[in-house]
Amino acid sequence: MAEARLQTELLESKNEIARLKERLSTAMPTVHKDLSLISLIPKWSGLEAGVPLEEFFSSIEGSAQIGRWEQSDKIRIAVLKLTGAAKLFYNGCPELHKEDVTWDKFKDAFNQRFKDAHSDQFHFMQLQTARQKKNESPREFADRCRALAQKVMCKADDPVAQGIHRENADRMLLASFVAGLIGIPGKQVRYANPRNIEQALSIALSVQEAENQERFNETFYTRFDDSVRLVSRSPSRSDREETRRSADAQAVNHLRGQRYESPRNTSKPSNSQNRNEQTKAAVTCYECRGLGHLARECPTRLKRATNPSGSRVSRDPNRRSGRSRPPG
Repeated sequence: MAEARLQTELLESKNEIARLKERLSTAMPTVHKDLSLISLIPKWSGLEAGVPLEEFFSSIEGSAQIGRWEQSDKIRIAVLKLTGAAKLFYNGCPELHKEDVTWDKFKDAFNQRFKDAHSDQFHFMQLQTARQKKNESPREFADRCRALAQKVMCKADDPVAQGIHRENADRMLLASFVAGLIGIPGKQVRYANPRNIEQALSIALSVQEAENQERFNETFYTRFDDSVRLVSRSPSRSDREETRRSADAQAVNHLRGQRYESPRNTSKPSNSQNRNEQTKAAVTCYECRGLGHLARECPTRLKRATNPSGSRVSRDPNRRSGRSRPPG
């Protein structure tokens, strides 16, 4: 009985395993989508200053290949990233809102609407006359030339023909970049005659770095020389002591001069009156040695020259003093 039961259970287990294998072989495999790559896709507004349309579509297709997105997922994500004029164009196209719209049809509609209005000759002239701007680095100038070269490169379905077009675009890119570089880096790149854009950019960056280092060294040594001159010109200890003593002496003399200075008159007469009063106050009489009058106005002299009767006595002009001498 026990053996029969075990054989029955073993048979049931084998049948269950067979059914599971059949179910796994016929069932569709589970696909896990990675939607976190949506953050890597830039927004697109349809303006020339923004991201090119080809780069926008390429970022969506690359993320879809990595994240295992379906065709409908690419369309929905592209619609979410549209802004500005591109969003208005999508809202005005009812055929793009249908469920059966394909990714190729979606791209063709946007390529027809937002294709470049400039001719190929215009882009050729832009690439040929490209010049490095004043505050533009060699790397930024190279990126600008690459964008222009992408616009002039022809598109072909044949891989061989597309490779030939790419080589021609690379030659034009190198020639425009070398001719458009300015300053010493441009001269050095033209002297080196590089074979590709990467080699030309490497030479330009090396020369620019060496030039910046040379400017820094000149500035550093100039400041160092100036500081050395200032230190050498600084006064010694004896010179500082002598300067301090002379300053103290000047201060003492100034204080002494203020001590003997006559007090200023509080009133404010005219300039001529002040000048006359100062001159008169400084006059010294040689008769009585008094101040403020002349010898002819001296009261002492007038008293001596007057006789007791009140008449004036003639004086000898050769006599200096008014004193009378005894006769003989």
